[in-house]
Formats: sequence, C-alpha cells, structure tokens
Amino acid sequence: MELLPRSPAEFGSARYWDRFFRQRGQRPFEWYGAFPELCPVLHKYVRPRDKVLVVGCGNSELSEQMYDVGMCEDIVNIDINDAVICQMRERSASTRPRMSYLLMDMLHMDFPDAHFQVVLDKGTLDALLTDEEEATLAKVDQMFAEISRVLQVGGRYLCVSLAQAHVLRKAVEYFSQEGWVVRVHQVASSGDKQQFVLPVFVYVMTKFRKIPGSAAQILEICPEEQDKPMRVQSAEQLVAAVKDRQHYALLCSQISKTPCREQVSLDLCDKENGKPRYTLHVVDSPSVKPSRDNHFAIFIIPQGRETEWLFGTEEGRRQLAASAGFGRLLTVSLHREQHYQGMAGIQAELSGKVMELAPPGLPARQQVPFLSVGGDIGVRAVRHCDSSPLSGDFVVEDVKGEGTCYFRRLIFLQNRNVVQSEARLLAPTPLPGQKKRRKDKKKASPTEPPGAIDKSYLCCEHHKAMVAGLCLLGGPNALPGELAVLVVGLGGGSLPLFVHDYFSQARVAVVEIDPSMLEVATRWFGFSQGDRMQVHVCDGLDYVAKLAAEGTSQTPAQYDAVMFDVDSKDLTVGMSCPPPAFVEEPFLQKVKTILKPEGVFVLNLVCRDARLKESVLGTLRAVFPLLYARRIQGEVNEILFCQPGPAGRRDPAELGARARALEGALRQPGRPWDSSYVLADMLQAVHIL
Repeated sequence: MELLPRSPAEFGSARYWDRFFRQRGQRPFEWYGAFPELCPVLHKYVRPRDKVLVVGCGNSELSEQMYDVGMCEDIVNIDINDAVICQMRERSASTRPRMSYLLMDMLHMDFPDAHFQVVLDKGTLDALLTDEEEATLAKVDQMFAEISRVLQVGGRYLCVSLAQAHVLRKAVEYFSQEGWVVRVHQVASSGDKQQFVLPVFVYVMTKFRKIPGSAAQILEICPEEQDKPMRVQSAEQLVAAVKDRQHYALLCSQISKTPCREQVSLDLCDKENGKPRYTLHVVDSPSVKPSRDNHFAIFIIPQGRETEWLFGTEEGRRQLAASAGFGRLLTVSLHREQHYQGMAGIQAELSGKVMELAPPGLPARQQVPFLSVGGDIGVRAVRHCDSSPLSGDFVVEDVKGEGTCYFRRLIFLQNRNVVQSEARLLAPTPLPGQKKRRKDKKKASPTEPPGAIDKSYLCCEHHKAMVAGLCLLGGPNALPGELAVLVVGLGGGSLPLFVHDYFSQARVAVVEIDPSMLEVATRWFGFSQGDRMQVHVCDGLDYVAKLAAEGTSQTPAQYDAVMFDVDSKDLTVGMSCPPPAFVEEPFLQKVKTILKPEGVFVLNLVCRDARLKESVLGTLRAVFPLLYARRIQGEVNEILFCQPGPAGRRDPAELGARARALEGALRQPGRPWDSSYVLADMLQAVHIL
C-alpha cells in the first residue's frame, strides 16, 4: 500500500516514480492492458520496419514482448526515472540488441524532428493528466507538441488509456484541431478477472499535414466486437460513445457478482448505423431455487408483441421470469427499423454478448437456452411511415398476435413502446368462385395485403370501458336511443367507429388537432365520415370553448356523452393522457356546460405522478358531483365517468343490470360481436370516488 500516491497529482511527480520503482524492485508493473489483449490493435498500426518511441516506459514488459514476437525491433524507450532505466537496460542488453532505454523527459526530448513512425504511450497520459488545472494542461500541451514534433507525417501516436472523459476530450480536441485523424479502439477483454473493471482503450492519432482554413475533423470509434470503425461528428459524441461502453462494463461487472434488485434495461445498437437493434431487460427471480440447468435463459419477444403487458411492463416481465423458472431471464425486444435472419440468426448474433450479462454462479460451459413464444420471432410489416409537425414521426404496422390473429397499430415513435391505436384485421375473404388455398400450397407472405379492419372488435381495454360507461345515460329504466356524442382525439378512429356502428341512432362528432391522423385513420383503419359521423380538425380546447360560449339559457346543452381520449405530447409531465390543460377547472366547467344534465363525461386518464393524479381527481370532483372510476388491469389507464348531478348515482347491481340490457340491445342478429366483450364485466370494478 506504500506504493500508492497520496494524491493523483503525484502521478506526475518524478520523485514519486523514483520511490515507486526503488520499492517495487525488479517486478514488472503493468497499469492495464496485457500484451495479448493489446496485440491485435498494435498489430494494425505498428509495422516491423517502423522506428518506435515508447514514452514513460517504466518497467512494463510491453516493449520486450513486441520485440520478442517480431512485431518491431527498432524501439526506443524513455523515462524520467534513472533507476528503472538502468533496470530495463540490464534486462534487455544481451537479448534485444536493437532496443534501447534512455533517461529522458518526454516534455523536452532530444530527438530530431520527424524521427519516428510510431509513438507508444501506455498509461503515461493518464498519469500526467490527473486534473484540469492550468499547470497540468500546460504540461500536456507540451507533451503533445513534442510527440507531434518527433513523429513523421503519416506516423501514429498510440495511447493506451482508461479514457476518463477529460483525458479523452483533451487528446481528441488537440489532435483533431491539428488536422490529425483520431480513432479510438476498445480493447477486447481476455475474460479473466482484471485489476481494472473499466475497459481499456487505445487512441490512434495519425499525423497529417494541417491544411490552412480547413475545419474538417475525422473522428472514429472502433468497438471491441468489430473491425469497421464508426464515424462520429464531434469530440463530445466520441466521449459519449466511450462513456456508454464504460457504463456497460461497470454494469456487467456488477450484475456478474450480485443479483439485480431492480430490472436493468439497455440497448444494443446496430454496428452499421448505430441505431438501437435490441432492447434487453435483465430480470432476476430470487424465488427460483438455483440448480444446474435453471440459472440463465434468453427470451426473444416476438416482433410487435413488445408492447403487451407481459413483455412491456416490469411486473409482466417479473411474472414471465418466474413462470419460466430461471434465476435470471434476459428478455430481448426487436426493433422495427431492423432486419433479422430468424431465430437462428438472432441466437448467433447475441450468443457472445448475452454471456456478458450472465448471473453469478453460472456453471462453466453451461449451455444457455433461447426461448420464445411458439419458437419464432413473430411477424411485423410496416405499412406506412410518416411525420407530422404535431405528432412527430409515426408508423402504421401490421403484427401477428396469438394464434392466427393479425393487428394493425399506430405507433408514435417518440413513445415507441406505447400503442396509440390498434385494430384487428379480418382474414381475407375469397371472392365468389375463388377456391380456398390448399393447405399444402405456399402460405401467404406476411407482406401481402391483409384483410379489412374488424370494426366489431375493440382492441384497447380502456375503449371497452369507455363504451360501457354509456350505461350511465338516461333515466332509471331507459337505454340510450338517439345520442349526441363528442369524442376528442381520433387516433385510428376505433372508438368513434364502434359508437357509430353499434349505436345506430348516435350522431358522433370527433375533434382531432392533427390532420395527418384523419388521413391515417381513413386510409389505414377503415374510418369514414357520413351523415352521423363528422370530424372537425381543430384544437379540442378551442372547439369546446366555442360550443360553451355559444350556449345560452335558451339553447340546451348539446351532448349526451363527451369522451376525451387525447394524448399529451409533453413527455416531461407525469400525465400522458390528457394534456394538463384539458383537466383545468375553467375548461372542465365548459365541458359541463355542453353536457346534458343526465349526460356523462368519460375521461381516459393516464397519470404516473401520484400527486398530480390526486390534484386532477380533486378538480374533477369540484366540477362534477358524481364521479365513478374504473382501473384498467395491468395498465396505468384509469377511466373516469363524470356526471353533472348526483341524481344519476347507481349501485353496482343496477349498473350490472343496465350493462346487460345495453349489451343485449347492441347484439343484433347478423351483426358481429366480440364474444369476449361483456359490458357488465367492464363495470364490475367501477367504484364511486
């Protein structure tokens, strides 16, 4: 322990190194990066005929090993400590005649200009640049200037480093401004327990003549798993890319020693374009008793099903891991922008990387199983990609669900794990006289046009609850007849379409702020306007305010039901539906104004902030005397049914009876009905707030 410095500044002190080497004696000292690990990178940039300068050589064996394997023999080593120089001369005098050791300060070197093809630095820059004080930075500038002076044009400065952010940034900024090409290699780990948890990097700075007036920079990073470098645009991007790899190394070290108390999430990016390719979640199950065969498994989530509760929520993944019976389950989501070569291709691509996330106690050479639903990777076909100023980038895609069911989804890419709208697709119906496809014939490609939209099926549980809330309308024994319904938020149009088609006397007005959504709903989700369905492209706040302002004591309220199913674009607020302005008291008073006395205001509330949610509920109670709530199991959604007067209060038994009666009225002969949709079930969990 006496060898450790009292402060980081001592790393740059000649007195400290004199004491260090005298006390350590003849034992070689390697800061980090053993020769077998560094050799693949060094071999790319050091040629046998190169004249190599090693600055701050210490008593590292790196130069000796390079010499002995024939990588290079014309090697000059310098250091400021005379004891270590004498020691190293004695070690190599008889066996390495072309290698020399000189007592010299790298800040003031005696070599002529352009004397070397390679300058090699293993930990010396890290030892010098211990802080960002003015005096320290001046020494580093002097070091870089001397290295630049003694290197030939086309020569390489190879710096082995742990790549602390301030060290990497300083090197990159200095040499890129001089017109040099800067490339950072991550050194592949040997897999053995290392002295340093952080990965080792090699900066490769190649000297070019500086072109006056040119501001072009060539900055690249070459991760350990690939040879092809990736271009980045700035020093900050390069520092960030290195930091990501450092965080990953720390994570792997941590979870290889102890179980994860919380689920860990990370993205693995495409080697070519840097975009996310896989999203991994590490889920540990303490309740699973470990045995030889149940330590670790990989679960590939089929494409398009990553938004389902079982795969897309922490509790769902926890249940999945427990039911799978493995101590650690690594779930893998596949991204829509990527192409995959089936389960075998994914397994080959991930097999090496996932083992870095293996749990403690995994037996050596243990075969880790890859699991999935049905043994395949699912089907996802992107039908439409676009962008709008209001909704940002979005896609319409068809995905395969359980069994033979296919679904069409609208996804806003700013919140890619949330399905904005969803509809079930009908199987294609053969034309009259057309023969059915024989079972032994080639199956339809997943990219073939699917069938029409199944308008009888509400995919979203919160839509089912919102429709069930219409049971609250009317007198004690009345069922909804002629209805005026206002829906704010179109999406794919499933909710207003269902109300329009199944409440045959309903007149539905829809307000949608984004004209792109009307186009998407019409083209891709079977939505259409008519005598009983009109869409108003405007801000819902303005539309309701205008209606409320037009209302007078002589003009009765207009709507039996007002439904809000509108998302918030502000992801910084803990409420993603609706936007906060829609639940402020002055606006809610306007909603109440346009609602009939026996009407119902139905609100889809998605709020993760407990305080904000309680504030919203308090505001709603202040405006609407009667407030029912229905939680959606497994989701954050809560459907609120608000009525202007307490006279509409109904007990659970009455609600159930009205729901059964309404369902019976909606289930007409010849009209399709989803047998799993039971209105009474949707209202069983309703409670009065």
